[in-house]
Amino acid sequence: MDIQKIISLVTKTQGLIKNREMAAHVKEKGLADYVTQVDIAVQNFLKKELFALAPDIQFLGEETGLQEIKADSFWILDPVDGTTNLMHDYQHSVVSLALCRQGEIIMGIIYDPFRDEVFSAIKGKGSFLNGQPIHVSNAEKLSDTMIGLGTAKREVADENFARFRRVFGQCQDVRRIGSAALELAYTACGRQGGYFEIYLNLWDYAAGMLMIQEAGGKVTDFTGEPLEPKKGSSVVGTNGFIHTELLKLL
Repeated sequence: MDIQKIISLVTKTQGLIKNREMAAHVKEKGLADYVTQVDIAVQNFLKKELFALAPDIQFLGEETGLQEIKADSFWILDPVDGTTNLMHDYQHSVVSLALCRQGEIIMGIIYDPFRDEVFSAIKGKGSFLNGQPIHVSNAEKLSDTMIGLGTAKREVADENFARFRRVFGQCQDVRRIGSAALELAYTACGRQGGYFEIYLNLWDYAAGMLMIQEAGGKVTDFTGEPLEPKKGSSVVGTNGFIHTELLKLL
């Protein structure tokens, strides 16, 4: 599979994502969980184009929900990670696409249409930003890093914010971008030392997980166990050096 062909397809979604009229058409899927016409349009476009390119590869997209995967290989798409951001023109929304084969994520692409940044990774071949190799931060202590965080699961908000406070007390500062995929990409390229969230769906973390791993970092759940690329999970992605220190605070 030629990743450049896939990147070319993904970057063609820029016009759809920047369409403010479509972004204004919003439906609420659940508590603080939204879908816009942009999400649907991006997913429909990529589903069609990916099928034309590789009809034997099954498709799993956020807007079709979790479903039984029977194929040996399948695409994992979040058409707009950061939908709430998109609704408010906050301009931190990305397309996240991964390819899973025989239970392993082997390709990942995260595209930021607002900054024309394409993060990509191929298993065993490294991670890249606009074609240039990237690597995780070299910081060896949590106190030398910024940490990204996510606020999923409102029903555990008190527990979550206590966790945020513990981490904030031990690192340089915290950030909340509002897109898990983008936070994982920023960890992969060293802009921050790590990122964590109590629960992410597969389409939120699949591409970013591979990106961090191929950039020299580490990704686990909150207990330190590897992630299974067929279900949602708590997620911690770091440069590796600070992983144990961060886990102890979670």
